[in-house]
Formats: sequence, structure tokens, C-alpha cells
Amino acid sequence: MLHATMNQIVRKFGSTTSLIKCNRLEGKVAIVTASTNGIGFSIAKRLAQEGAKVMISSRKELNVKNAVEKLQSEGLEVAGTVCHVGKSEDRRKLFEKTKADFGGLDILVSNAAVNPTVGTVLECSEEAWDKVFDINVKSTYLLMKESLLLLKQSKSPSIIIISSIAAYQPFSLLGVYAISKTALLGLCKNTADELARDGIRVNCIAPGIIKTNFSRALHESKEAHEIAVSTISMGRLGLPDEIGGTAAFLASDDASYITGEVVVVSGGMKSRL
Repeated sequence: MLHATMNQIVRKFGSTTSLIKCNRLEGKVAIVTASTNGIGFSIAKRLAQEGAKVMISSRKELNVKNAVEKLQSEGLEVAGTVCHVGKSEDRRKLFEKTKADFGGLDILVSNAAVNPTVGTVLECSEEAWDKVFDINVKSTYLLMKESLLLLKQSKSPSIIIISSIAAYQPFSLLGVYAISKTALLGLCKNTADELARDGIRVNCIAPGIIKTNFSRALHESKEAHEIAVSTISMGRLGLPDEIGGTAAFLASDDASYITGEVVVVSGGMKSRL
């Protein structure tokens, strides 16, 4: 009975997101990394629904093509380019294409992340540790640094970093991934203070367990799903579009006095006092 009720709530939410009429981001340009599926795709879609011109990016050309075509078929103004965030040449092309196609940049959403290993922290290999930190932390730092030339020309620039509830409540099987997401909270706090003088806001979103392919190990089996839901006050997994809505708020002028903060979107999972 409870499961059926939760499904009704999820369906109701899904039907309302398709009726978005806000135009809070009209005239703005956004980049969203790893935005061809899951949370990244939902963020890109929501930003575009609210009026932004959005540059889609991902490692695989076919995925970029499919995502762009899907969003353009909905009347949204998007373009796309291949970008492996760990490659400096790809990052350079990402910014160059965004400027060439849309004229500048107002919003950077750093969403790309990897988790090549499952296990506790001290079971992780050096190779896996380096890969996690290169993509999840170092690439975020470099994207932020390399975006400044364009963001400093914006009237309302914003950077949004996608962290995780695991930054606060580590999952034993996601040990090193959780540490990398905690590091992003420090990156947010430090750079927010530094960039405030340039009018650039920097904030984090820490999603809880969101129903995506990336998190499927936490919910794909009935047992895993029940364990996951037992930690969530609202009694259900989150949806990618619920992160998209949060990102749109943080990127908009409705959040003009918010910087250096972390918005936890977890359905009530424990995160902090």
C-alpha cells in the first residue's frame, strides 16, 4: 500500500515538471558537464526550460547527439559537444564552442563524476584513487578556473558543483567516491569566498539516492531498494528532475544572495545538524 502511494506521488511530480512556465534564466547561457543522461540531463533540460541556452557535453559523441536532438525536439535551445572533462583540449573546446554558439557563459554546472571501484576506502587501489580524484575533484577545479574568463563578463555568473549526500554520510561500498564528494564541499567554500569579489556565486548540490543508472547498485535489487528507502524520511528515491529544479533555483536571480552553500536534496536523509 505504501509503495503504491509513493508511486502515485512520483507520477504526480513527474506530470507537474512538464508544465514548467518559469523564465528565470532567459538570456543566460549554461554549460552542464556529463549532461546526456541522469542528473546532468535533467539539469540541462530544466535550465533550458527556464530560458537558458545550454551546452550539452559528454564523453561519447552519439550520446551528445541523442540528448541534443531530444531536447531540441521539445523546442529547447541547446547545442552539444564531446567533452571528457579530464582532457584539457576537450575542456578548451567546450568553452570555445559555447562562446561561438551562444556568445558567452553565465552558468557552469560541474556534474561529471566516476566511481570505478566498489569497496571501502582502504581496499581502493592507487589507480582507482587517482581516477576518482582526477575526474571528480581536479577536473571540477580546472573547469572552474578555465571558465573565469567568460564568467567574469557575465552580469550574474554562477557555478554549481554537484556533490553527494555521501559527502556527509559515507556509504561503505563507495568509500573513495564519498571522500571525493566531501572534497568538493571544501572546494565550494573556498572558491565562493575568493570569487565573491568578482560577483561569481559558487554553490553545491548534494543529491541523496536518485534513481539513475549511476546509482543503480544502491537500488536495483529489491533488498538494496528496501535498505535505501529505509534511510529516507520521505520513503522513496529521488528523481533526476528534482535535482534539476534545485539547480535552476541556484542559477537564477532568486538565489542572488546565496553563495558558498550546500543544498542537500535527499528526501530527509541525515546530513548535518
